[in-house]
Amino acid sequence: MESLLTDSPAGFNLTIDDNQKMIGQMARDFAEKHIRPHVMEWDETQHFPVDLFKQLGELGMMSVFVPEEYGGSGFGYFEYVTVISEIARVCGAIGLSVAAHNSLCTGHILAFGNEQQKQRWLPKLATAEWIGAWGLTEANTGSDAMGMNTTAILDGDYYIVNGSKNWITHGKSGNVAVVMVRTGEKGDSKGISALVIEKGTPGFTHGKKENKLGMRASETTELIFDNCRVPKENLLGLEGEGFKQAMKVLDGGRISIAALALGIAKGAFEAAVAYSKERKQFGQAISNFQGISFKLADMATEIEAAELLIMQAADLKNRRQPVTKQSAMAKYYASEVAVRTATEAVQIFGGYGYTKDFPVEKYYRDAKLCTIGEGTSEIQKIVISREVLK
Repeated sequence: MESLLTDSPAGFNLTIDDNQKMIGQMARDFAEKHIRPHVMEWDETQHFPVDLFKQLGELGMMSVFVPEEYGGSGFGYFEYVTVISEIARVCGAIGLSVAAHNSLCTGHILAFGNEQQKQRWLPKLATAEWIGAWGLTEANTGSDAMGMNTTAILDGDYYIVNGSKNWITHGKSGNVAVVMVRTGEKGDSKGISALVIEKGTPGFTHGKKENKLGMRASETTELIFDNCRVPKENLLGLEGEGFKQAMKVLDGGRISIAALALGIAKGAFEAAVAYSKERKQFGQAISNFQGISFKLADMATEIEAAELLIMQAADLKNRRQPVTKQSAMAKYYASEVAVRTATEAVQIFGGYGYTKDFPVEKYYRDAKLCTIGEGTSEIQKIVISREVLK
């Protein structure tokens, strides 16, 4: 058993066991065999490879922390971070979709669903027979989630849902979505509820697919609700608890995006190291030049620091300790590191780094999403400062 950090002042004791190593190797092998050969093809065509996710489901990577009784793998957050980062090392878009399915839709139902709801939806999500989506953001309410306009009005045994959601991962191909809706006054955190809405429900459709800078193999669309009748038994928890639930889900989701950023950073860094050893200028490898080697030193240091922040947050999550500050720190730092690392990787590749024939331009495009999705870097600073100033 290899110790990364023991008896730190924060009481953080991290070890990597054989199970994590095995899962990491499985994710790495799968990504190299089934993802890497198609990375640029899927990126160029914006193809969302549904069948690939079903393969990942068969290996238990679409249900990392779902208990075995619901068909999941029953692992913890260390294993989860390992899976996401290893897949993102090869393709950030696939890593993003795996993260969104695990931590948002599936994670929300697991955390707040009753037993009947868990039995109904988790087994299908665990195997990726069903792909999951999660809806909070709207066109005019990004960071200001409490100002949402999508409403759900109780009518007998059904909620009548009207409105739309934007930037929804798997909005078109998803089979089920957890959607935050307004059941009370706008701006009231207790006026928001969470509903599970299945594909095929009358009045539930998807809108346009976004044409994105990066993460192009991860599907992003609108969700549209037009007098959509949702059975009231699809309410997660109690009416008015949706905002509080969503914030708790995002605490875990921020670890997901941090792990995603870590994988992208590692992929870009490894490509830069390999190229710097191969590329010759002035009669020697460019890795021999201080200007290049110092870039690599900075990249390596920041990646290791990001990984330790992520693992600290994962450790707290595993122990069911408060994780708001640590997950925000991990997400903020790792996502900014991913952008810096990918930028420097392009610089090391020079002109070749600016072309699609070499891998780093895609890492460069994919990395930026990590500073925006599931709370911008600016929102993370607000979360961190509030925690620090308590």
